[in-house]
Amino acid sequence: MRFEGTQEYVATDDLKVAVNAAVLLRRPLLVKGEPGTGKTVLAQEIAKALDAPLIEWNVKSTTKAHQGLYEYDAVARLRDGQLGDPRVHEISNYIRKGKLWEAFTSPRLPVLLID
Repeated sequence: MRFEGTQEYVATDDLKVAVNAAVLLRRPLLVKGEPGTGKTVLAQEIAKALDAPLIEWNVKSTTKAHQGLYEYDAVARLRDGQLGDPRVHEISNYIRKGKLWEAFTSPRLPVLLID
């Protein structure tokens, strides 16, 4: 599949080349610009045009990069251990998968929007 823009999004030739190269090479495409220039709409339209799942990771100033992969809930595990919960013996019960994990393990090539 090729991205040629959509009815709602008119893409420049350079943008089409960049998006299609990223899709073909299965490499990330970093789109940066001032707020309000259409980066989020672009990700949504690419996902729609390529029939790809859209995964959105909304970050804020306190977000840490590792949270994109996973977060380990040590407090919940400690509490469960103190209460004698048998779940405590399986660490995977305390791993919360992040949006990057979701993107890496997606059965179909997704569009990951980090906004």
